[in-house]
Amino acid sequence: MSSALSDLGGRRPSYRERVADALRAALIAGELRPGEVYSAPALATRFGVSATPVREAMLDLAKEGLVDTVPNKGFRVTAVSDHQLDEYTHIRALIEIPTTAGLAVTADPVALEALRPVAEEIVTAAAAGDLIAYIEADQRFHLGLLALAGNGHLVEVVRNLRQRARLYGLTALVEQGRLDASAEEHLELLDALLTRDPEAVRAVMTRHLGHVRGLWAAH
Repeated sequence: MSSALSDLGGRRPSYRERVADALRAALIAGELRPGEVYSAPALATRFGVSATPVREAMLDLAKEGLVDTVPNKGFRVTAVSDHQLDEYTHIRALIEIPTTAGLAVTADPVALEALRPVAEEIVTAAAAGDLIAYIEADQRFHLGLLALAGNGHLVEVVRNLRQRARLYGLTALVEQGRLDASAEEHLELLDALLTRDPEAVRAVMTRHLGHVRGLWAAH
């Protein structure tokens, strides 16, 4: 898997969001580790950009709870405890399971089918051991699915929960092929939605969220 902190090629401060995305990817890949303090100038050197967009991006991540500011030093990557992961999973279950089950009745089949290529990307990324691609496609799939319910605030709440429960350092699990089963559940979920079976959807979503939490616990 290629480094998440690859050179961005002389980006300007206007690339703040791109830098923030790369920082999130680095957290997922375990290149930025919980408890470690990183200075904006040092990260800027690794990115190949000035310190300004890195500092701004880190401030954005601080608002999301992913890092804490350390005066005169930089930013410390926050750790996520098992208790916090349990809380995030519980909230996601309360929101996503009934909302997704409801889509079995209300969602346009064409809109659902449009998510199939994204689900297939997830499967491909898991098979290739590309964790960053997996997480990126997984987020597009789940948020895209929830968007079909027509509640933008709900989507943003789940987006925030996913960011806080970042899956950093799961390289070992990828190498063991343990993401494959979770990846396949996305296609199973789509099929249940398209057959208009709310109970089947509820069962798949319940298993899927439990599976994801199990991967975190294994890590």
